[in-house]
Amino acid sequence: MLKTMKGLLALSVSAAAMISASAQAEELRLLTWAGYAPQEVIDQFEQETGITVKVTKSNNEDMISKLRATRGAGYDLVQPSQDRVTGAQKEYRIYKPMDLSQLNAEQFIPSMLAATKTNTTINGDVYSVPHIWGTSGLIAGVSESKNAYSFNDLCSDDYKGKVSYRLKRPTLIGFAFAMGEDPFAAYTDEKKYAEILGKVEQKLIDCKDNVKAYWSGGDALINLLRSGEVTLAMGWDAGGWKLHKETGNINFVPPESGALGWIDTFALPAKGKNDEAAYKWINFVMQPEIAAKITEAAGNFTASAGAEEFVNDELSNSYKISYNQSSLDNIKWYPPVPAGLEIIEGKTLDRIKAAQ
Repeated sequence: MLKTMKGLLALSVSAAAMISASAQAEELRLLTWAGYAPQEVIDQFEQETGITVKVTKSNNEDMISKLRATRGAGYDLVQPSQDRVTGAQKEYRIYKPMDLSQLNAEQFIPSMLAATKTNTTINGDVYSVPHIWGTSGLIAGVSESKNAYSFNDLCSDDYKGKVSYRLKRPTLIGFAFAMGEDPFAAYTDEKKYAEILGKVEQKLIDCKDNVKAYWSGGDALINLLRSGEVTLAMGWDAGGWKLHKETGNINFVPPESGALGWIDTFALPAKGKNDEAAYKWINFVMQPEIAAKITEAAGNFTASAGAEEFVNDELSNSYKISYNQSSLDNIKWYPPVPAGLEIIEGKTLDRIKAAQ
C-alpha cells in the first residue's frame, strides 16, 4: 500500500511539473512599442495558438535598459530599432541569433528583410528581422507637371520662402544623398563624414532665405502645409498621408535619391524561454491581413509584403501614390550610428542655425 501511495505521489509530482512547464511554455512575453500589438491581433493569436501574450510597452532606451539589468532575461521577444541592435549586442550581449529557417521569409518585403539582416549581422549571425517601418522624405502639393522631387528642391527658387524642414540629422543625411554623396558609407571615416557635412552645411546656409520656418513638431509642420504658408517640406510619410486624406493633393513624396528609412525589428533576448512562441508570433503578424490591422493601430506600415491591400482605402491609396516597388527598393535605411558622429552633426547644425 505504501509503495502504491509513493508511486501515485511520484506520478502526481511529475504531472504537476509537466503542467507547470506546459503553462510556462504557452506564454509569450513581448516587449514592444505602443500600437504594435493591438488587442484584436492578440486575441486572434491566442485563439489560434493557445499561447497567452503578455505585452509590456517600451521604447529603445527602456528595452536596452531592461535587458541589460537582466542580462537578456524576462522577455521572449523584443522590438528594438535596427540601428540599436548591433551596438547593444556587442556591448551587453543581450540578444541571441535568429534562426531564419523558422520564419516564413516570403511574407517579408525582400529589400527590407535584406537591409535589416545586413545591418544586424555580427560574425555571420543575424540578430533581427524587420517589422514596422517609416520614412522621411518630402511633403508637397503634388503637381502633374512635376513628376520627380529632390531634397535639392528645398533650395530651389521655385519654393523661395515656402520651405520648411527640421534642423536635425535627417536633413543633413537627406541633402548629402541628394548631392551625390553616400554619408552612410562614410560612417567609419570621420574625416570623410565631416567633409560631406561641410558641403551640406554650405548649401543650407546659402539657401536659408528659402525657409519659412524650421519645424520641431509634426503638428506644427502639418499646420504650415495645411495653411499654404509652406508648399514643400521635409517630413515623415505618415504626416503626408494625413494631409492627403484631408486635401486630396498634398502627399508624401520619396525623393529621387531615396527616402530615409527606419525599421523597428523583432529580436530574441539572450535568455528568452520561449523562442518557439516568438517565431509563431512573427509569422502570424507578418501575414498581410494581420499586418494591416497593426498598421491601422500603429499608423505605420509593416514589412509584410502585400499588407497595403488590406488597410483602409484612403491610407492604401496615399501609400500607393507615394511608393512603387522601385522607390521602396531605393529607401536608404539608417545603419547603426558610430560614436562621435553625433558631435560632428551637432556642430554642423549649430553653425547653420547661427549663420546670417
